[in-house]
Amino acid sequence: MKTAFRLYLKKPQTIVAIVAALMAQIIFIVCWMTSYDGVLDRTSQLRIAVVNEDGAAAEALVAQLKQMPFDVTTPSKAIALRELDERKTHLVITIPARFAESLGSPDARKAIRYTVNQANPQVTKGVIDSVVAKLNAQLDRLASPDAAQLKTEMQIVHPVNGMNNQMVPMMLVLASYVGAMLMAMNVHQASMAIGQAISRRQHFAVRASLILIAALIISLAGSSLMRALGGQMENGFGAFWLFHFLILLTFMFFAQMFLIALGMAGMFANMAMLSLQLVTSGTIVPRQMLSAFYESLGHYLPATYAVEGLMDLGFGVPFLAQDALALGTILLASAGISWAVLRAKDRRTEQASGAELSVAGS
Repeated sequence: MKTAFRLYLKKPQTIVAIVAALMAQIIFIVCWMTSYDGVLDRTSQLRIAVVNEDGAAAEALVAQLKQMPFDVTTPSKAIALRELDERKTHLVITIPARFAESLGSPDARKAIRYTVNQANPQVTKGVIDSVVAKLNAQLDRLASPDAAQLKTEMQIVHPVNGMNNQMVPMMLVLASYVGAMLMAMNVHQASMAIGQAISRRQHFAVRASLILIAALIISLAGSSLMRALGGQMENGFGAFWLFHFLILLTFMFFAQMFLIALGMAGMFANMAMLSLQLVTSGTIVPRQMLSAFYESLGHYLPATYAVEGLMDLGFGVPFLAQDALALGTILLASAGISWAVLRAKDRRTEQASGAELSVAGS
């Protein structure tokens, strides 16, 4: 047994495997513990819009609502609902006309209306539910003792059908990037095995072709399976599949870039990218509740735009082309950097070969 154990330890792959497992622990623990530290203390970053349709009569109530520990704004109804769709606002409170008058009336029929967009991270829903409960209690205290019980209405836009659909953006980001990492690692190993039998340009062309074919097949298979299992695709299967295809294409070029630039050490960079994208993309916690560093970092990582687009296409939010444009930009940048690194390696190889020939000639 000791001999067998020593034989394993003599193989560099065994040490690499242990180091990879250790690095995964370190990377995920550091990323998650630092990124989520103090998240619940930053609920004040969530935005609540108050739409006052009662004019001056409700100004006192609006002033009280502005004292809430949130980013409270008073836009027009159209702007508030648009920002709710864009997930810039997390709750819209509408005060109807003649509401203040109805507070002292025994036959009051006016109701405060809360409008919530469910196409948001799960944490947002929990915070907003708590806010609504506290607001209801506060409004009840404002009403006259002789008034009818205060009424409220909850309007949900872009409803999510079950926890399984709520978790789809996170699941697809995780599955897509892990798949992209594994594919990049194995294709890189195949490239190393082939070596100089073909040029680096041919290596890059084959890798790009494999990515294109794989992303097309995998996205079609994944989207079809999701539809078969009841996944929400409110904006249509075709749009969802094409965006899924773009996500995979971007992730694959992005993951490959680190391996081309760093060799097999690029897998550690990809582990870090996976962890960072899970915490900064808004799949679990709204990005507004992250620290400034992690919120800013999310702007440069593809998963942020993947999650936004998946929420839009899955739950019926008007799709913003800027998410697809951002993914396309990252895709082209990743491919361009990979190509530039390969060209630089070609030049170094040519210079080294020229130097060897000069030494041999002398």
